[in-house]
Amino acid sequence: MRQILHISDVHFGPPHVPEVASGVLELIERRRPDLVVLSGDLTQRAKPKQFRQAREFVNKIVDQLNVPTITVPGNHDVPMYRFWERALSPLGAYRRHFSPELEPEYEDDELFVVGVNTAFNWTIKDGRIRPDQLRQLEQRLSEAPEDRVKIVVAHHELVPAPRFGRRKVMGNAQAAADVLSRGGVELVLSGHLHQAWVSNSESYYPFGRRPVLLVHSGTSTSNRGRGCERQRNTCNWIRIDETEIRVSHIGWEDAEGSFLEWSRHVFPRRRRQPYGLEAV
Repeated sequence: MRQILHISDVHFGPPHVPEVASGVLELIERRRPDLVVLSGDLTQRAKPKQFRQAREFVNKIVDQLNVPTITVPGNHDVPMYRFWERALSPLGAYRRHFSPELEPEYEDDELFVVGVNTAFNWTIKDGRIRPDQLRQLEQRLSEAPEDRVKIVVAHHELVPAPRFGRRKVMGNAQAAADVLSRGGVELVLSGHLHQAWVSNSESYYPFGRRPVLLVHSGTSTSNRGRGCERQRNTCNWIRIDETEIRVSHIGWEDAEGSFLEWSRHVFPRRRRQPYGLEAV
């Protein structure tokens, strides 16, 4: 059994809320996840100071709380106004000040987690996954041990958010969903829209296979919540065992000064025979 804390869109800089960030650290210390996933937008404007603050935050998780992390960049981690840098080295600041690895891996004796970078230079907010990235991802998934739970982390969403108006999903989303489904991925963890929700690949791209569960986090530590989470902060607590995946949306409550479980969603593992929650 494995437990994962999924946070996103921490936005170090003017929108960042230090009290809520301290609440995330307290949640980690109290619940002791096996892994913390941070799915992009570490900064507000990709400034060196903001990356250093993000690095310090992640170091507290790793070094002080002794919990491993995996992190991918988001579109806010590309400089907005430093135009030459944006054109020629869009994620150079992320590499220099936070991590040289844009598509990291984490593996233990139960999990195989791979990051995918969906941020690029010539956009303000949209994301994409290139065909060459999909080929590399397919290869990495094929080499993963079959007994691991395969999880992919990306910043941008594969499917539209509910009650959010008209929004484009990441470029090549359907091709990505096909690679993930064929590759045996059970979970995709993302953020970007600052609203938590759960969906699955077969609802939008019906390949006739077992669904890939798509789990999105709201903004975990900034004042930029959107949609039904306006001015709110959320993250996800994910519990995986032999038969099921349980996803809890965790929200910050000012009155309590801590994160509390708001809802719980239970899904069968992809490999479960028959596919369903009977007898769970």
